[in-house]
Amino acid sequence: MSQDKNIALFNLAFRPFFLGAGVFSIISMALWSIIYIFQISPTIHLISASQWHAHEMIYGYTMAVIAGFLLTAIKNWTGVQTIHGKPLAVLFILWVIPRLLFLFGTSYLFIAGVFDIVFSLLLIVFTSSPILAAGQWKRQLIVLSKLILMVVGNVAFYLGILGFLDNGVALGLYGGMYLVIALILTIGGRVIPFFIEKGTDYQVKPLKFKWLNILSLLLFLGFFIFELFVEGTNISSYLAFGLFFVNSVRLVGWYTTEIWKNSLLWSLYLSLCFVCIGFLLFAFGMPKLLAIHAFSLAIGMITLSMMSRVALGHTGRSVMKPHKAVSVALVVILIGAVIRVIMPLFNVFNYEVLIALSQIFWIISFLIFLIIYFPILINARIDGKFG
Repeated sequence: MSQDKNIALFNLAFRPFFLGAGVFSIISMALWSIIYIFQISPTIHLISASQWHAHEMIYGYTMAVIAGFLLTAIKNWTGVQTIHGKPLAVLFILWVIPRLLFLFGTSYLFIAGVFDIVFSLLLIVFTSSPILAAGQWKRQLIVLSKLILMVVGNVAFYLGILGFLDNGVALGLYGGMYLVIALILTIGGRVIPFFIEKGTDYQVKPLKFKWLNILSLLLFLGFFIFELFVEGTNISSYLAFGLFFVNSVRLVGWYTTEIWKNSLLWSLYLSLCFVCIGFLLFAFGMPKLLAIHAFSLAIGMITLSMMSRVALGHTGRSVMKPHKAVSVALVVILIGAVIRVIMPLFNVFNYEVLIALSQIFWIISFLIFLIIYFPILINARIDGKFG
């Protein structure tokens, strides 16, 4: 039987990994919601249910989006073709296997861990190879280093579970979360001003302060070290406030009222606003879990927005005219972020109810994404090009 030439699922990495991330985010969040609301859980040993959930959202969902984005963007950055076809299918399957195993709790922890780490190591190989071939390793080192550290964090998580590394689980989870935020600040600092400049009706020149980017990097490095490895000090709180201030200044410099005309612009902008809110919550000593969820909802919003944008641009469609339902999905996840992060500050509603509502809003937003983007992600480009 001949293969359908219209099916292009493994032509470029954004296709399987964005599709997989969307499906997995719904299944994983629905399962976590059942666990949280009804206190029914799969068999989980050695770690808590919340740590199990956190690992799969960081190293499962988010890592899939990172893989899809980087293996697609690197092709543009370097002009070198990234993996496609059977090698891409193998890499995707290596990501899928531990996700399926973890849906059963930690009963198959060792097997899941082996496949998870093999996937991560191959991802490093497949992202670094075209960068090295194009001689861009210095320019892209800041991105590659964060990806490598995320893999180290995942290894620390498994070593912690197996008893080989004290505090390895916490280091892996918090370190992974912070590194994702670092990637968002790095890549967001590159692309969001560019998107705003190219995506508005009149000529807009977002302010670009190189020293702010450097200062943000240095502050984050300090925050990362003190938050993870130095106990009994308030230095990380001061650094968090510095990060809030520096990145707020960047956002002010990028702002234009034109962003509100395109959901793929305002969603990126507001996601960084929630990153800043997360740093502010850290700075003022608010409950750490609230700050972490400010980060996690920012990750959800920016990944949903970037997946929507990349899928349009790399299938020959206009990023200036996203489907109206995409705007709805982004509004829904924004409402979920407000419910989960902002409303608990005012102690108006029952906290558990707010959490359950935010979970429901997350699931709805990704359901909308899948309905719109499933045919876009599996079918060939509309312009006839490969990719």
